[in-house]
Amino acid sequence: MRETDVLIVGGSAAGLTAAITARRHYPYVSITLVRRESQAVVPCGIPYLFGTLGSCDKNLMSDELLERNRVDLLVDEVTAINGTGKTATTADGELIRWRKLVLATGSRPIVPPIAGVDLPGVYTVQKDVGYLNRLLEAVAQAQDVVVIGGGLIGLELADELRKRGRRVTVVEILCRCLELVYDDDLTERAEQELARLGINVRTGARVTAIEGDGKVKAVRLDTGEQLRADLVVLSVGAQPNVALAESAGLCLVDGGIWVDRYLRTSNPDVFAAGDCAAKTSYLTGMPAATRLASTATAEARVAGANLFQLRREFPGVVGVYSTKIGDLAMGLAGLGERAASAVGLSYVVGTAEAPDRHPASMPGAKLLKVKLVFTRHSGQLIGGQAYGGDSVGELINLIAVMVQRRMTAEDIATFQMGTHPALTASPVTYQLSNAAEMALVVLQG
Repeated sequence: MRETDVLIVGGSAAGLTAAITARRHYPYVSITLVRRESQAVVPCGIPYLFGTLGSCDKNLMSDELLERNRVDLLVDEVTAINGTGKTATTADGELIRWRKLVLATGSRPIVPPIAGVDLPGVYTVQKDVGYLNRLLEAVAQAQDVVVIGGGLIGLELADELRKRGRRVTVVEILCRCLELVYDDDLTERAEQELARLGINVRTGARVTAIEGDGKVKAVRLDTGEQLRADLVVLSVGAQPNVALAESAGLCLVDGGIWVDRYLRTSNPDVFAAGDCAAKTSYLTGMPAATRLASTATAEARVAGANLFQLRREFPGVVGVYSTKIGDLAMGLAGLGERAASAVGLSYVVGTAEAPDRHPASMPGAKLLKVKLVFTRHSGQLIGGQAYGGDSVGELINLIAVMVQRRMTAEDIATFQMGTHPALTASPVTYQLSNAAEMALVVLQG
């Protein structure tokens, strides 16, 4: 029998972060992390294997972090948990006794019930090196690729396959690609960029069948159109891995493992973090389907710190998204207009657009547009969206901080920033301040 003070099940973003956090807060406990994979991939880097990176070897989490933090790694699969006896059993027959347990079992790709989905040449996006290597080999042999799903991962994958010279078509059942994340103004801009890149897009279309004789040959849509396909990649979402938690008798809610604000499950000695854990919105308190590595690590930093003493609380999911398609960087934090309307919030919007360097003739300057969403009754920031150049990535993180600190339009209009010609927009046209000012014009009537 193996004994450990802390057992962590799962070695992706949440599991790794929980282990590191536990070590920082509890320097003298023993920590064991169990994962099925001999090598752990960087989840957000998976689309870039198929173009920019070209190899799984360039997209791996280093086990050096575990070694440096004195975390024992066991490559195995936990198949059963006894919450009362505080033991776990692995596929190799090992019994592990623990004092505290963290479930970071992640999620798995959704496979829709489409005829032909089991044909050779049809793949999902999985966090498994062997599987991804097989997909890389399939890409090398393909010319016509259909990506089913026009969300973040689907479009990133399509863009990377386009860089490899493949003919790519994206099929999205909703009216717009990225509709579940961004507002209409940005989804329209994203589709314009896809068209510029030569990526074919079919929105408002449902796949009725994947066709082929021993191997995928085509994808048929409900419009009657048949798309030629040597390769099909499904990217229609993910669902929490909760089988282990369910078999252990832990409470589930909204398809995930129920956790309190300390990330404890219904068993106070068992914590859960990442995609497997159920989530609520920071802004509305309603269930949230947000599954991001950044969210997983935030939860893991709370869970890891709370194992033996409750030190942190998780306030709920803000939802901070960013991506880049072609030359267009896009980001959103909190609630956009569509999401605010969906939950019945009365809001006002302020927008501002200016170059992200100053003067605009500075090398590398790109137009950057910001939209901020404030509650009408209090002027509190509840979300923001930005698109333009690469500065969007960190700007959206700043907006996320402002949302979490419940800043108002007046706070943002007058906050003090640092600017530099080669790094930021002009202090005169700084987009956050000016978008807030425009919202104040509406709020003040």
